[in-house]
Amino acid sequence: VRIIVPFPPGGGADLTARLLAEIFAPKLGQAVIVENRPGSGSIIGVTAAAQSRDGHTLLMGSNSMVINPALQPAVEYRVERDFDAVGMVSAQPLALVVPASSALTSVPAMIAAAKAAPGTLTTGNSGVGTLAHLASEIFADGTGTTLTPVPYKGESALLPDLLGGLITAGFLNLPSVAAHIKSGRLRALAVSSPNPVADLPDVPTFRALGHPGLEVQGWAAPLAPKGTIPAAGLDQLASLLAEALASEAVRARLTALALTPMPLDRAATGRFLAEEGARYAAIIKARGIKVE
Repeated sequence: VRIIVPFPPGGGADLTARLLAEIFAPKLGQAVIVENRPGSGSIIGVTAAAQSRDGHTLLMGSNSMVINPALQPAVEYRVERDFDAVGMVSAQPLALVVPASSALTSVPAMIAAAKAAPGTLTTGNSGVGTLAHLASEIFADGTGTTLTPVPYKGESALLPDLLGGLITAGFLNLPSVAAHIKSGRLRALAVSSPNPVADLPDVPTFRALGHPGLEVQGWAAPLAPKGTIPAAGLDQLASLLAEALASEAVRARLTALALTPMPLDRAATGRFLAEEGARYAAIIKARGIKVE
């Protein structure tokens, strides 16, 4: 069995896939390998998985796979048409952060500042159409403000400018900024999870601030190319996944990676993917987002 990860090694999807491989291998009685196929914002890896017909391939799906068809209609795959859901593994919140030197000390203060001077507040992101970018657009749309997105080639390129105060704010993956928040170099105004983050109990959620519509989380979900694994096989994988996510040891390992276990059965996962795709397609259309 192989699990295709459409990203480079070391990220959340990759670490989650390697954990699943470790869990599945002894239960299935066969080797489970992780194959990283990065490129084109995950399109290369997702397309390769969709086209696989060997019956032994899974894809570690994430937000980008439902975003890309709306952002780039020419992509060759469609999630509902080309994949069968196995289940959900985890969710990972974003943190809305500003430099420690910023005068913005809360989400209401940021909204007020953005309304007072439309377009002057900048939000860094890791590229057009990425989750960080769409989070800033959802924030602006949901709060009636105008922000100016500033795309970078990845979070590592963005962080120095954010830390240096060259951009106003960023909606970044929590693991990327947690150390800077704890050290006091960045100030977290909110997290995008439904519940507070255990390591940052003083940082409010958007839900607690009265903005549940601003919740935007990364997620990881194993999927199989449509029709390549019989229903009984998919049910077996879903059962193994549910069993693993009920284990305190597995839940602790996910938590250590700043991931929240997100157990959903196959049907609920399918509905979730459809809802996520519709949500991002709507914001991409409403905000006129295009890849140059």
